[in-house]
Amino acid sequence: MTRNHRSALINGLLDLAAFLEAHPELPVSSSLTLHHFPKKDDDAGLRAEIDQIAARVGSEIDFEDSPYGHYATSIFFGPVEYRAVAVLAAARARHDAEASYYGCIQPDHT
Repeated sequence: MTRNHRSALINGLLDLAAFLEAHPELPVSSSLTLHHFPKKDDDAGLRAEIDQIAARVGSEIDFEDSPYGHYATSIFFGPVEYRAVAVLAAARARHDAEASYYGCIQPDHT
């Protein structure tokens, strides 16, 4: 993320917080997750970036997502979560295979 994109995101979050504070009549969710997905091509590079993020924020790797082919870490600020997720090659291949059938199968409407 470039410096301008990062600043724009931070300013947008601050503006959203101020807006919600000024409009207490608006409904809000009970939680919010901001996701970061690394843009590496190989699993080793993806894991390395998530490991670096985990070390920087002082969090552990979340192995709960491991069966789905995700390698992730999170840090929480109350109900707000910053979550870095690497979607590993096996999960991407599984998704591509499942998506290849999209639109080919029509359920019976009886």
